[in-house]
Amino acid sequence: MSPVERAHPDQHGLEPLVARQLYEQIEQRLIDWVLDGSLRGGERLPSERELAVRLGVSRTSVREAIGSLQVRGIVQTRPGAGSYLVDDPSGVIRDQAAAAVPAVGIGPFALLEARAVLEPGIARAAAEQGQTSARAEELLEQMDEAIDVTDAGARNRWNEADRFFHRELAVMTDNPVFVSLAEQVAHWMDQPLWRRLRDDSIWVPGRTTCFVSEHRLIYQEIVEGQPDAAAFQAENHIRRVERQMRETSTDQKGRT
Repeated sequence: MSPVERAHPDQHGLEPLVARQLYEQIEQRLIDWVLDGSLRGGERLPSERELAVRLGVSRTSVREAIGSLQVRGIVQTRPGAGSYLVDDPSGVIRDQAAAAVPAVGIGPFALLEARAVLEPGIARAAAEQGQTSARAEELLEQMDEAIDVTDAGARNRWNEADRFFHRELAVMTDNPVFVSLAEQVAHWMDQPLWRRLRDDSIWVPGRTTCFVSEHRLIYQEIVEGQPDAAAFQAENHIRRVERQMRETSTDQKGRT
């Protein structure tokens, strides 16, 4: 379960410190739904009450999150009609991410090298919390549903779920620094060269099945509170991705 869903007052009515940033976590969840296609441009957002119940938070926090999305130009509120996404919210989100996190000089293999250092530590920290995440489980299901990557749409859905799964592992650490770093990594994983190499590398039959199995192993070790095993599985996964993307890159050079 993510910090959004775990933050509840204790017996003295004191909320954990994470509640201070709760609206930002709700805002990010809504952005994730936009980017993975659960919410589409021009669509009306669920009501504040519905979102509060669904996420296990207060309506005030939901209202703050929607207000922040309004300021960013992602949501428009129509008096008496509710809050609606703008026509191209994904474009707005990507433009803002690109402006905030320049990708100049960030090649796929430099990113993989950094991920091999960062993500085992994130998995270890998440396993020390040893809790479940409804969002991570939802993303694993999405990867299962898009496991046949024989068309561009399926590859895109699979890659989006993959990016957000790794970000959700950072959320499971309850450490906002890890979350911020994972958000930057997720942005870099949306760059054109990364997408092209990743699409080509997962075209080989059986590879997405292998990757989903590895994701499930990482998640299982985290939930079971096994820091060493979670870190090992995370590093093993990144190293496999790196090997297969390097093979793909080499094959492409050989054909040119």
